Amino acid sequence: MSSLSRELVFLILQFLDEEKFKETVHKLEQESGFFFNMKYFEDQVQGGEWEEVERYLSGFTKVDDNRYSMKIFFEIRKQKYLEALDKQDRAKAVDILVKDLKVFSSFNEELYKEITQLLTLENFRENEQLSKYGDTKSARNIMLIELKKLIEANPLFRDKLTFPALKASRLRTLINQSLNWQHQLCKNPRPNPDIKTLFIDHTCGPPNGARAPPPANNPLVGALPKGGTFPPLGGHSSVQLQPFQPTAAPSASALAGWMANPNTAAPHAAVPAGPAALTPPPNPALLKRPRTPPSNTPAVDYQSADSEHLMKRPRPGGQPVEDVKTQVYNAGGPSHPQNAYTPDDLPKNVARTLSQGSCVMSMDFHPVQQTILLGMLCCVEDPFFSWNDLSIVWLYVISKSKNYVSLNPALSPVGTNVGDIGIWEVGSRERLAQRTFKVWDLPGCSLPLQSALVKDPAVAVNRTVWSPDGSLLGVAFSKYIVHIYAYQGGSDLRQHLEIDAHVGGVNDLAFSHPNKQLCVITCGDDKTIKVWDAVTGRKLYTFEGHEAPVYSVCPHHKESIQFIFSTAIDGKIKAWLYDLLGSRVDYDAPGHWCTTMAYSADGTRLFSCGTSKEGESYLVEWNESEGAIKRTYSGFRKRSLGVVQFDTTRNRFLAAGDEFLIKFWDMDNVNLLTTIEADGGLPASPRLRFNKEGSLLAVTSADNGIKILANADGMRLLRAFETRAFENSRGPPEPAVSKGPGVNSMSAVSTVTSGGPPVGGPDRPDRSSASAAMAGPSMDGPNLIVGQARPRDRGGNDHVSLTNASNFQRSAEGNGVDNNRPPEQKPRVPEDLSDRVKIWKLTEITDSTQCRSTRLPDTLPASKISRLIYTNSGVALLALCSNAVHKLWKWQRTDRNVTGKATATYPPQLWQPASGILMTNDISDNSSNPEEAVPCIALSKNDSYVMSASGGKVSLFNMMTFKVMTTFMPPPPAATFLAFHPQDNNIIAIGMEDSTIQIYNVRVDEVKSKLKGHQKRITGLAFSNTLNVLVSSGADAQLCVWGTDGWEKRKAKFIQTQPGRAPPPVGDTRVQFHNDQIRLLVVHETQLAIYDAAKLERLRYWVPRETFTASISNATYSCDSQLVYAGFVDGSIGVFDAETLKPRCRLAAGVHIPPGVSGATAYPLVIAAHPQEPNQFALGLSDGGVQVIEPLESEGKWGVGPPSDNGGPSSASGQTSIQNQDQTPR
Repeated sequence: MSSLSRELVFLILQFLDEEKFKETVHKLEQESGFFFNMKYFEDQVQGGEWEEVERYLSGFTKVDDNRYSMKIFFEIRKQKYLEALDKQDRAKAVDILVKDLKVFSSFNEELYKEITQLLTLENFRENEQLSKYGDTKSARNIMLIELKKLIEANPLFRDKLTFPALKASRLRTLINQSLNWQHQLCKNPRPNPDIKTLFIDHTCGPPNGARAPPPANNPLVGALPKGGTFPPLGGHSSVQLQPFQPTAAPSASALAGWMANPNTAAPHAAVPAGPAALTPPPNPALLKRPRTPPSNTPAVDYQSADSEHLMKRPRPGGQPVEDVKTQVYNAGGPSHPQNAYTPDDLPKNVARTLSQGSCVMSMDFHPVQQTILLGMLCCVEDPFFSWNDLSIVWLYVISKSKNYVSLNPALSPVGTNVGDIGIWEVGSRERLAQRTFKVWDLPGCSLPLQSALVKDPAVAVNRTVWSPDGSLLGVAFSKYIVHIYAYQGGSDLRQHLEIDAHVGGVNDLAFSHPNKQLCVITCGDDKTIKVWDAVTGRKLYTFEGHEAPVYSVCPHHKESIQFIFSTAIDGKIKAWLYDLLGSRVDYDAPGHWCTTMAYSADGTRLFSCGTSKEGESYLVEWNESEGAIKRTYSGFRKRSLGVVQFDTTRNRFLAAGDEFLIKFWDMDNVNLLTTIEADGGLPASPRLRFNKEGSLLAVTSADNGIKILANADGMRLLRAFETRAFENSRGPPEPAVSKGPGVNSMSAVSTVTSGGPPVGGPDRPDRSSASAAMAGPSMDGPNLIVGQARPRDRGGNDHVSLTNASNFQRSAEGNGVDNNRPPEQKPRVPEDLSDRVKIWKLTEITDSTQCRSTRLPDTLPASKISRLIYTNSGVALLALCSNAVHKLWKWQRTDRNVTGKATATYPPQLWQPASGILMTNDISDNSSNPEEAVPCIALSKNDSYVMSASGGKVSLFNMMTFKVMTTFMPPPPAATFLAFHPQDNNIIAIGMEDSTIQIYNVRVDEVKSKLKGHQKRITGLAFSNTLNVLVSSGADAQLCVWGTDGWEKRKAKFIQTQPGRAPPPVGDTRVQFHNDQIRLLVVHETQLAIYDAAKLERLRYWVPRETFTASISNATYSCDSQLVYAGFVDGSIGVFDAETLKPRCRLAAGVHIPPGVSGATAYPLVIAAHPQEPNQFALGLSDGGVQVIEPLESEGKWGVGPPSDNGGPSSASGQTSIQNQDQTPR
C-alpha cells in the first residue's frame, strides 16, 4: 500500500472515532495493521475479553512471528488457563490446554508437561513458581505490564503505537477544500451552491449571470480559497498516470520525462484518479493508448487486442483516433537502426561442456572477466528449543547447506540445487574458488527464518548475479537470506554481507547505482522490494504496493532518472522511483504469472518474458512510455514445461529456452529466427545467459551441466586464451629460489597459482583429451598456464609419464589415481618441463614464528583430547577428553576481535557455567578405565546441544548450562560414533561397538532401524543429502553405503591397498563428505583416499613416504573442501590439495609442541577445521593440549600446490602422479 493510501486510512480512523463508530474503528485498526491502540488493548485485557484480545492482536502479529510475539500469546493463554483453574473450571482449563497451549509443546515438551501437571493440583499456587499468584485483577495488571514491554520491544509494532498528529476533522477539511476547488472550476458558479452528494464531482446549474463568490457561511463549503491553491485529493495518484497524459511531444526519453516530475497533479478530469482518490483503477485500454504518437516512424505489423476499441475513442481536443491510425501501431519511439550483425553471429557451436552435478538455477556472466557463478539447494536441520521458568529461550539455527559455483574467459552467474558457491574458468573448466553455504551471523539470524527452517529445512538458490564491475557477487536464497561476496580475482572470494532480507523467499536480486551509490535490490515473497547499501548492508528503501509475491526486479535509468521495474506472480508490473511515493505505473504482464524483464544492452528497449499457469509463454517488447505492448514474438510451444527464461544480446537478438531447444529472434521481427539443439541433451526449458559481447552463450543441460556455445569470435577468444596461457607457461626465465624455512620456494610457477586450488578430475568427465590442462589462474586471463593434452584411460583418468625426468618416474606406488588402469600413451613434454618441476619445493614450517599459533588456556586436569569440534558458528571449540570430561573454549567479541570468531591471534576463555559443573559423560560399569573406551561426540546444528558418549550411555547436554538433558542407549554395546541426520535433527545414526549401526529417533526414544554389515566396531559415519545415503566405516577397514530412504545396504568395499602390498591392518577408518556431497574423504593410518561415493570407487589416494614417514593419526577437509589437513603420529601436520592429494605444506612438530617435548609423547590425535575460515584448523593433542593454527596474515594460505605433470601448477584433474625430490616412491 502506498504511503498516501496509508495516510488515508489514518484519516478514516480519525473520522470514525470522531463520529463514535467505536467498533468499526477498532476493526479497521486490526484489519489495516497500521495503528495498535494500546488503550483499547488494555481495556480488553483487564476485562478478560480474551477472544477479542487475540483477534485484535492477530492484525499485527502471529504466534510464530518472533520470540516477542510468541511470549505475548503465551502469557495471554497462560493467564486464561490459570483463571479457569482458579475458578475450578477443569473442563474449560482442559479445553484451553488442548486448543491454545498445545501449540507451544512443539518447542518445549517439558514446559507443556509442567503446565499440564497443574491440573492435578487442588490449587495451582502449590507450584513453587506460581506461589505468589494473587487474585485475578492483580494478576491481569501484572501481566499487562509485561505485555506492554513485549509489544514495545517487538519490531513488528514499531511505528504502530503512536497515532499521527492530525488537526481535528482533517478528512472533512480535505473534502471541503476539494469542493471549493470544484466550485472554482464551475463555468457558471452560483453564490449558494446546492451540494447534495459527494459521489460525483460538484457542478453548478444553468448559467446564472455573472460569476459571484459563494457566501462565507456555507457550513460545508466554507470560505473559498484562491484559485489553484488546493491540490486534488488524487493528486499523488495521478502521478501513476502521468506518462499517459495528453501533453506536448515527449523528450527523447518519455519515461525519464514523467519520472523527472513525479508529483505533477493531473491537469484535467479525463484521467481517472488512482487508488488514493477511491476511484476504480484505470481502464487497461486507456493505459495502452498512445497520447503523443511519433509521426516519423513506419508502422509495424503487430496490433494489440485493444486496437479496434482505441480506434473508436475520441481524442482530447476533438481529433478522432482514426486520423492517426497508422501511428497507433507505431513502435512508440524512435526507430532502431539495423546494426551490422547477422544470424551467423549467434553463438551456436558447443565449445565447452561443464559437468556441474546438480541442477543449475541461475547464471550470469562476469561483466569484465567472464566467469560463471552457480548456486545450489541447501538444507537446514531442525533446531532444538529450550524454555525456562515458563518463558521462552530461543536457540538459533545454522544452515549446513550445500553447493554453489561460478566460471571464466566468458562469464555467467549460475545457480544449481546443491548449495555451495564457486568460481569456474570456462576456458579450462577449472574451479578457482568454492565456498560452502551456511548462515554466517548466527546471532543475527531472525526468528522467523529459524521457524521457516524448522518447518522445511530445504533452501535453494533463486538468483545469482555479479555487480556491475564484477567485484561483488550476490546470491538470493529461497528463505529470507541474501549473501554478498567480495571477489578480487583468482581464489580470493570472501564473505562481505549477509542480509536477512525478506520474510519468505528472496526471489530476485540485482545491483544498481541510485544517487551514485552501489546498492543491492531484492524482492521476495513478502510482496516488497527492498534496496540495501552494498557496502554496509543498511536498508535504504522498502517499496510496498504489490498484492502478490514479487517475482523479479529490473533496475534501470533514463537520463538522470533511476527507477526499478518489478513483476509479481499475479502478473502486475510496477515501476518505482527512489522516493517512497508509491509505484508509478501498473501494467499487466501477458500470462499474468511469472515474468522477468530486461533491457537491451544499450538500454533503449524493454522486453519481458513469462509463462502463465497454464503453460502459455510470452516474449514481448514494451513501449514503456505508453504502457503498451509494442510487439509479441511468436514461436513458443502451446504448453511450455516450466517458466521460460530469456536473454538479450548485441542490441539485436533475443534468445529463450523452450521445447528442449534454444530459440532466437531478431528484435525487430516477431517471427522465430532460428533454433538450435546444442548437440541435444537440453532440458525442456533450459536456462541461458549471454556474455557481455554476445560471443558466448551458457545453457543448462539435462544432465545437470552447462554447455558453453560460441560463435567465431567466441572460439577465437577461447583459443587465444589458451595460446596466451601456454606461452606464459614457457617463460619468463626462472628466478632464484629462496630456501629460507617457511617460505614458499616456488617462484615462477607460484605467480600463476594464486587463483586457488584447481578443480577437475572425475567430476569433469566431459573434458576432452585434446583440451588444455589449465592451472588455477589469476583472473586477468593471460596469466594462465596451459600444459600439453593428456591421454585418458577408459575410466576418464589422465596419465602422464615424464620421459625426460629420471628423478620423477611414475610409480604404481605413487600418489594420485588408482594405478591398476594402464596408461594408453605418453604425451610430448616440453624439454624444460623437468627443470621447472624440480624448482618446486614443499613449503616447510618448522616453528611457531612462521605461522600464527596459540595453545588454548586450560585450568582443568590434563587428559588426552579424544574428540575435537568447532561450533557451527565458529566462535568456540569443544573437546572431549579421554577421561569423559568436555572442555569448551569461547572467543569473546572485543575491539581487537570484532567478529568474536575463533582465531589464533587472540586466546579464548575456558568457559564454564556459573554453577561450575562439568559436562561429564556416563562411564559404563563394564569399563573401570574410561581411557580404554571409544569416545564419540556430535553437535546440534544450532550449537545448543551436544550428544556424547565415552563407553557408557549416550548423554544429551545443554551447551548453555552443561546440564544433562537425557541419557539413552545404555551399554552393552557401547556407542562408538554419532551423526545427526541432515534433514531431521531428531534422527541420529549411532555406530556401535558390536559393529551395528542403530538409527535412533530421540523424540520418541525408539530405534527405527538396525544396520548390519561391518565386522568390527563402527569408527565413522557420514550422510550425503545429494545421494541420500549414509556411508559408514569401521575398524575392519570396510566402507558400507546405506540408502536413507529404506536403510537398505547398497554397496560395501574394503579400502584398497597399493598393488603388491599386504591388505591394510585393521584400525580406525574415518569418512567425511566433500562439500559436493559426492566425493568422500577416507582416512586410515596407512593412506588418505578420495572415493566416488555413488560408485564406491577410489579416485585417488596418497600414502606416507619420505616427507611424511609416520602413520596418519587423523585428517579432515577444510571448510571449503579445497584442502585436507592431516596429523601424523610423529607430531607433524600436512596440508594437502584436496583435489590431487598432493602436499602443499608441512608443519613440523615444533610448531605446536612445547620445547623439550617430543612428538612421540605429544602428537595430534584429532584435527578439526574451522567452519568458515578455510585456512584455520585446531589440533587435539595426546598431552591434553589444544592448539589453533593459521598461516601468517602476510601469507594468507598454506603454501603453494606442487606442479602438474605438464609443468604448470597443480592440475585441476588431480589424476596424475608426479614424485618430487621430497617424496619418491618407496
